[in-house]
Amino acid sequence: MENTITQKPQRFLSLDVFRGITIFLMIIVNTPGTGAHLYPYLVHAHWFGFTLADLVFPSFLFAVGNAMSFSMLKMQKMEPSQVWAKIVKRTVIIFLLGYLMYWFPFFTFGADGHFMWKPIDQTRIMGVLQRIALAYFFASIIFYYLSEKTALIISGVILLAYWAILYIFGQPGAQLEMASNAVTRFDMSVLGLGHIYKKDSIPFDPEGLLSTLPAIVNVIGGYIAGVFIQKKGKSFEGISKLLMVAFGLIALAFWWNLVFPFAKKLWTSSFVLYTIGWDLAIMAVLVYAIEIRKIKFGIEYFTIFGKNPLFIYLFSELFYVVLRMIPVNAHQDAFEWVSEQIFQQIFPGPFGALVTAFAYVMVCWLLGWWLNKKRIYIKI
Repeated sequence: MENTITQKPQRFLSLDVFRGITIFLMIIVNTPGTGAHLYPYLVHAHWFGFTLADLVFPSFLFAVGNAMSFSMLKMQKMEPSQVWAKIVKRTVIIFLLGYLMYWFPFFTFGADGHFMWKPIDQTRIMGVLQRIALAYFFASIIFYYLSEKTALIISGVILLAYWAILYIFGQPGAQLEMASNAVTRFDMSVLGLGHIYKKDSIPFDPEGLLSTLPAIVNVIGGYIAGVFIQKKGKSFEGISKLLMVAFGLIALAFWWNLVFPFAKKLWTSSFVLYTIGWDLAIMAVLVYAIEIRKIKFGIEYFTIFGKNPLFIYLFSELFYVVLRMIPVNAHQDAFEWVSEQIFQQIFPGPFGALVTAFAYVMVCWLLGWWLNKKRIYIKI
């Protein structure tokens, strides 16, 4: 086991802001207003390609790695049994929260109006929090036992192996198509049709088991960036190195994209490098603006999200489901009514859909603000 941080880490406000921006954008992307399409850059690419929305989830994983870089010193001083207990406990809790979130509200109504429990055999197993849980688990074990250099080597092996797996085990000539790629075939054989995502053009889980493998690298990238920022973050040398690595990864990703295209739903290896590159660049800008230039404008708004990120994300998802269950008239639920009868009337079109999302974000922010005011910080 190698200790990579030798002193108590100094907290960086820029890392909290980064996490807050990620939660903010995640809610915007997940809860757009109805009655009009959201702007294309806030909608996930259908298959190949890349939009701002596609950067959000990888950035969340990157932020998980950042947070790990602060907690690892404490874990490295604990007994192995304690470390394993802590990692497993956190992994299981986050995974179960994600699973229960997709099962919520646990019941439905049949065509005849009768109350029915949602069957467990038709509940999605994987998802956003489940992927975070598994990526956190493997990255934690890697950094507890191995050095950062070894973690980088493992990352390269994972990305190359995933590339090979998709081309070797996918249907010949259609290795990257939604219905015939190795990810779909693996998830269908292991999870079964009843437990995967069904709201795409065909049953396909964008957060499936196999495609979680390269997502581990996003957490590894966030961890190594967090350690580097702790050591050299508040310096122009540190910022310059972050930007150089960011540029190198983005350039390499574009080259790899020629043969292994960006695809969030497949979480391709080129997509991993591209998103880590952008996250490093964004982090460099935030460190410069917040830690060096001491810019404070808007900082508190995003740190509110960053102080209770998991709870606010869960609330945003569950409250949205509740609003979509409340009928207002024969054609609209509560969320649709607010979006279409209020915001679309004032701001018709995509801007109205965006304003609806901003309004919903403010509801989530106010909850975070209240929690912060009461000094309530919900951690796992």
